[in-house]
Amino acid sequence: MQALLDNLEPLLRGLVTTLWMAVVAAAGSLVLGVVVTALRVSPVPVLRGLAFAYVQLFLNVPLLALLVLFVFALPDAGLLMPLQTTAVVVLIIYEAAYVAEAVRSGVNTVAMGQAEAARALGLTFRQSLRSVILPQALRAVVQPVGNVMIALVMNTSLFAAIGVVELTAAANKTNLVHAQPIPIFVGAGLTYMALALLIGMGTGALERKVAILR
Repeated sequence: MQALLDNLEPLLRGLVTTLWMAVVAAAGSLVLGVVVTALRVSPVPVLRGLAFAYVQLFLNVPLLALLVLFVFALPDAGLLMPLQTTAVVVLIIYEAAYVAEAVRSGVNTVAMGQAEAARALGLTFRQSLRSVILPQALRAVVQPVGNVMIALVMNTSLFAAIGVVELTAAANKTNLVHAQPIPIFVGAGLTYMALALLIGMGTGALERKVAILR
């Protein structure tokens, strides 16, 4: 326990890094995931095919492999970005595939009559998607998207493998100095658990608030 108290400042800095990266990645993956969902249900076959390929690719490739690939491949391609920026971009691209699948399941819950009514009113596909289908779909998948956000927070721990000093990396550095893995990593684990509980309770409350009464 003393090791935690003596190194509270670097551990808190690691936690702050974890939080800001998670918040930015969550916002980016939500936006990109909704866009991919729109392409998945598009009437244009090419767009549907591209969105399907995107989702299948990132659902079936490990995040750590993507992180290592981007960190080493982008500089060779002449694209230089700060390490934290690269990590967040990869996390956005990766988690957006999971968000897209969650939102698409919400789209499938919207009754066909809703889309038919929108067409009868003269709305285009884009208008009906934006004003009729997506609002209902998003309200139906608050908790599944919340689960994706919990996984996103946990996945930030992989950033330690590429040199980003977030919570896991800060805990590992502290352990290398004090050699007290049990209190240090239990403390880090409890912090991740607390973040997951906060997200779960927040999305649960939001789900109850926006639930569609049928």
